[in-house]
Amino acid sequence: MELELKNLVKRFGDKTALDVSELNIEKGTLLGLVGNNGAGKTTLFRLVLDLLKADEGYVLSKGVDVSRSEDWKTYTGSFIDNRFLIEFLTPEEYFYFVGETYGLNKEAVLERLQPFGRFMNNEILGQKKYIRNFSAGNKQKIGIMAAMMIRPEILILDEPFNFLDPSSQIEIRDMILKLNQELNTTVLISSHNLNYTTDISSRVVLLEKGIIKKDLSNSEEARAELNEYFIQQASVI
Repeated sequence: MELELKNLVKRFGDKTALDVSELNIEKGTLLGLVGNNGAGKTTLFRLVLDLLKADEGYVLSKGVDVSRSEDWKTYTGSFIDNRFLIEFLTPEEYFYFVGETYGLNKEAVLERLQPFGRFMNNEILGQKKYIRNFSAGNKQKIGIMAAMMIRPEILILDEPFNFLDPSSQIEIRDMILKLNQELNTTVLISSHNLNYTTDISSRVVLLEKGIIKKDLSNSEEARAELNEYFIQQASVI
């Protein structure tokens, strides 16, 4: 099993943000995590990436507890938010830094970035400015490309469609799907964009108040079930 979450609980004060008894993710799965704001999606990802300490339970990556070993970092790419970026670097410097961390020299990094040419839209490389001076959308692109260029075995992206124009959203959707299909990368994405998420995911997990409410193999029936769920939720608000 690629990823295993067991009896995973995270609390913030008196509030339980996440309570997942079991979630097993097989190699090559493209899992879409959906839910309203506050559902626990980002908390789950942060626990998988050992950015938060669980109050109970554990996360195994290839059978190893992520809180007890750093081996998983060598094959995992991720982008949660702009805090992952080093904003006083240029994009080139940041890509080289990430590449060096994963054993890639500058030539290899530039080669890995070539497939992202259309996605960058001539707005990322060669701009001679620091990442902090880029738009939110282009910061998002930089973070996603850095996570994907290492060709990870596991890729975790939180709200990858945020801040992007429609064309870029389509580009990143297709790039995620290509990485999954060509390299058999296990991908976990969260998104409020239900259409894109269900378009590419082989499995969709619905979180509500930190608890898994639905775990669906993606199909037209699953999309209809999720749409009905969110319609009902909207009628309650």
